[in-house]
Amino acid sequence: MPTPSPSSSAESVIVTRLRAVGCVFAEDEARLLISTAATPDDLAAMVDRRVGGLPLEHVLGWAEFCGLRIAVDPGVFVPRRRTEFLVRQAAATTATALAGPGAVVVDLCCGSGALGAALAGILDRAELHAADIDPAAVRCARRNVAAVGGRVYEGDLYRPLPATLRGRVDVLLANVPYVPTEEVGLLPPEARIHEARVALDGGADGLDVLRRVTAEAPRWLAPGGSLLVETSERQAARAVETVAGSGLIPRVARSDELYATVVVGTMPAPQ
Repeated sequence: MPTPSPSSSAESVIVTRLRAVGCVFAEDEARLLISTAATPDDLAAMVDRRVGGLPLEHVLGWAEFCGLRIAVDPGVFVPRRRTEFLVRQAAATTATALAGPGAVVVDLCCGSGALGAALAGILDRAELHAADIDPAAVRCARRNVAAVGGRVYEGDLYRPLPATLRGRVDVLLANVPYVPTEEVGLLPPEARIHEARVALDGGADGLDVLRRVTAEAPRWLAPGGSLLVETSERQAARAVETVAGSGLIPRVARSDELYATVVVGTMPAPQ
């Protein structure tokens, strides 16, 4: 029987340690850690942090999202794979609504900036603006949107955006926090402990931030422009009511594969 190479032995040890703390995809994580670490000492420190409960993406310093490698700093919300469905819905909505290039895209509650960066990479010559209230997220997002020429602002929802965007936004992405306050404590420790609470807590019923975003959306959307928000399946009906109440035309898109629900509200064209 051949003697395992040192790298195989090291990987086996790492997999065993990761499995012991409940990492379901220990083999995949071990390979990512090994390929990312610059030195053996770096690898040992990274494995220790992961075993200690730090999210894999925070250990690596990046997350894969829509085929992109998105920088994710400690404490910043990690983009979820299910949210790729929101980006796909936004791209399809834009293709239907616009005849040519140059869509104006706003990414609110942008976190790492993953949604805006991914959508701007799909669209032709998009003008991207993003905003978040968390300074750590803003610093991270600025790195991620630089390649597509995006701008990131620090502040509460629409407040830091340039007033010149009012009535011009074709796509308004808002991956708002939608976990009800009483349920935040039930989240996995990776989220509950290591991600900013402002990125998770959506208020008593999880829809507080969604209501604020939706209430102001008609002032910013261009005719035919759309607001897209992610929510849970059980919140979708109330989210639709909120969107309709603001004067937008609502619809719901669902992905069973990704367990994702997106509510879309479109600004009616003037009669």
